[in-house]
Amino acid sequence: MNPDALLDDRYRLRERIGGGGMAEVYLAEDVLLTRQVAVKILRSQFTCDDDFITRFRQEARAAARLSHPNIVSIFDVGCDADTHYIVMEYVAGETLKDLIKREGKLPPLVAAEFAAQVAAALKHAHENKIVHCDIKPHNILVSRDGIVKVTDFGIARAVSSQTSTQVAGILGSVHYLSPEQARGFGVEAKSDIYSLGVVLYEMLSGSTPFDGPTAISIAMKHLQEEPRSLSELAPQTPDVLVELVKKAMAKKPSDRFETAQLMLNDLEQIIRQLKGEENKPLDAPKVRKIDKNNRPSITDRLRRLPKWTWGVGALLLLSFFIGQFIADGGFFGGKEVLVQDVVGKPAETARSILTNDNLRVQIVEAFDERVAAGYVISQQPKSGQVVKERRMIQIVVSKGADATAIPDLKGLLRREAEARIRSAGLKVGIIGEEYSAESPIDTIISQNPRPPGQVAKGVLIDIIISKGKSPQQITIPNFLGESMQSVLSRIEALHLKAGTTKETSTSRFAPGTVISQTPIPGSNVYEGTSVDLEIARSDAGIPKRARIQFVVPDGPIRQTCKIIVSDANGERIVYENVHKPGERIEKVVEGTGQMTVKAWVNNKLVQEQSF
Repeated sequence: MNPDALLDDRYRLRERIGGGGMAEVYLAEDVLLTRQVAVKILRSQFTCDDDFITRFRQEARAAARLSHPNIVSIFDVGCDADTHYIVMEYVAGETLKDLIKREGKLPPLVAAEFAAQVAAALKHAHENKIVHCDIKPHNILVSRDGIVKVTDFGIARAVSSQTSTQVAGILGSVHYLSPEQARGFGVEAKSDIYSLGVVLYEMLSGSTPFDGPTAISIAMKHLQEEPRSLSELAPQTPDVLVELVKKAMAKKPSDRFETAQLMLNDLEQIIRQLKGEENKPLDAPKVRKIDKNNRPSITDRLRRLPKWTWGVGALLLLSFFIGQFIADGGFFGGKEVLVQDVVGKPAETARSILTNDNLRVQIVEAFDERVAAGYVISQQPKSGQVVKERRMIQIVVSKGADATAIPDLKGLLRREAEARIRSAGLKVGIIGEEYSAESPIDTIISQNPRPPGQVAKGVLIDIIISKGKSPQQITIPNFLGESMQSVLSRIEALHLKAGTTKETSTSRFAPGTVISQTPIPGSNVYEGTSVDLEIARSDAGIPKRARIQFVVPDGPIRQTCKIIVSDANGERIVYENVHKPGERIEKVVEGTGQMTVKAWVNNKLVQEQSF
């Protein structure tokens, strides 16, 4: 796509700011909402697969419902001709990968705080049934204020679910792959926890835990080898943080943190310890409270039961275990069998596979919007376990998505429409806005899908909301050569707004007259649009130079430093970058007339000079 291209009559592409094997990323302007956004445009090899595009839009829309300060928001998903795109929040900063490359090892406190923010993002996503599948430093953005934001939620899942054979090496760097992903097994929330453990390992040590000449060799190390000890690579790392990384990177999912919330809890406690706010050890046991009513304990009450009740209880317990033993096949079985993976297979195929191994099958049905009717959602025991012959294997088979009637939303207020969507078991999809002379402001103009009819529960309902009557369009006159006062009066009479005004030295126009305007003459704009003016200055002024120098004060390891010049041409930033404490900054600046130079570090004024 060319810079300044207008995508879908709404997003003006400004410059390419990144890209990978799946998409190109552009900084763009949303001309409707007048804000900066990031637009990710899919590469052509992905757009010719209809199944992939369907899956991709579903996953991206699902991810668009995530709202969390540590997750890059998805604003829109669309298609312009053959160009499929996603519109996301623009984050000014850099990727965590770039930060690690530049800084090397990060201090334990910084690494723990970054990991805690990622864990908070994963907690929110997992609670909303979304697994990232591709957690790595390249997908983690660090803003200039040190805020961490995870991007590409749901998008990785769409690619890996539909096109895994054609994107090998593109999606999910093998350096961050969980063992179950390396084996080709299903991905679950604990896979994200493993990948976050690898990212934290890299932040602390400056390198990934496993490396090798080929992707296969690295994947095998995830399966078979233990990484080099963090205590050896990064001796400054506290023991509790070393143990946390080990637990997150456990080979077996069952040995990892059960949830991202539990990992976040431990990270937050470690952060408090590193800041000196808490002295309690990480593994301190929880103390049970004493019954304030001084009632006897459960053990004391059991001791007081009549002796005959113990005999009855023992008999019932023995009967239960005998029943379980027979039901599980232990009574009849002798030979051991490896349980095969039947998840995702048709129910009858799954039954045939298991019964051929001399196992028994119990089928349970359940609604599931992601799995087609008649296919296996899950199994118990899981694949890879060794059981006795005749063991009962329970498989959960999808009945498809539960259906519900499509509500008629036209004319309802937005809040009423959203409530009706949720009460029908559906979800709010993309919310668009349009001008409408017939529909009052904030009421529903249209929806997709439309009533009458039925859809599966959980389906997204997109709605278009009225912005009221469209403002009148105005053609911008040519103000060049007119006096500023005259132009300001004309702008007001046209129901426009006066925007910014700056003076420029010129010999072509009389002092005080307009020499440039934005929007340009002949442009069609709406009422209320701002008009920026450039005015001929009466005093040309003599440019002058000045030198400013200062030392970055103590503070965070990454501090945003700015130099701002104010002179006859207005105020402007002449230098902005990130520096470490103790670095000396020296710059020569230019200005016209009375000039003031200010140095700012992390939005605090550290020096001011006038010339």
